[in-house]
Amino acid sequence: MKRQLDVLDRQLAREPFISGDSYTIADIAIWPWYGGLMKNAAFNAAEFLNVSSYENLMRWTNEIGAREAVKRGRMVNQLFGAPSKQLRERHDASDFETRTQDKIEAQLQGT
Repeated sequence: MKRQLDVLDRQLAREPFISGDSYTIADIAIWPWYGGLMKNAAFNAAEFLNVSSYENLMRWTNEIGAREAVKRGRMVNQLFGAPSKQLRERHDASDFETRTQDKIEAQLQGT
């Protein structure tokens, strides 16, 4: 794992994204795995792997995680965390504003 982190960190020292200058499907595909590891949201191994030492990978993780589309995408099918960040079913773009779990629970309590 440390070898993979090192390879990614060195690549991200040369380029802003995994495949070069642009955000691509490569970033989209691997960000959930490596981003989760870097933020200790997956595997609970950040301290053991000393992820803070991979500065370029951390920059990439934070930059992609701050994208609005990524924030919205992470809400879909979410079953834990803040109810306002859980969109258990998405059928329409407006669901982000009207169907988060906190709003559904408030509706159920009001009936």
